[in-house]
Amino acid sequence: QVQLVESGGGLVQPGGSLRLSCAASGIMFSDSTANWYRQAPGKQGEVVAAITSGGMTNYADSVKGRFTVSRDNAKNTVYLQMNSLKPEDTAVYFCHARTLLGSVYWGQGTQVTVSS
Repeated sequence: QVQLVESGGGLVQPGGSLRLSCAASGIMFSDSTANWYRQAPGKQGEVVAAITSGGMTNYADSVKGRFTVSRDNAKNTVYLQMNSLKPEDTAVYFCHARTLLGSVYWGQGTQVTVSS
């Protein structure tokens, strides 16, 4: 059974930082493209960061220069380091993986709230 478990969300002040983690079981992130997707109330969801099986990364313009996606193959975990957080970054953040065989899996999501 495949599971993606996110952690690291919470409440942070504007300008602060958080690091989200997504630990996988049942699949290998090294054989998958992992995405961080966020959904805010009343807004269209977006993929904010992605890392391919080969380690290439891509970012949404809204987070470029502030967010960094990385992967630890030994821990089978993907991270999203979020710096210089803004109120508009408030959302539920989901980890999403697409394997090389085309299977898709989602985590349960973690809430990030940026507020003073």
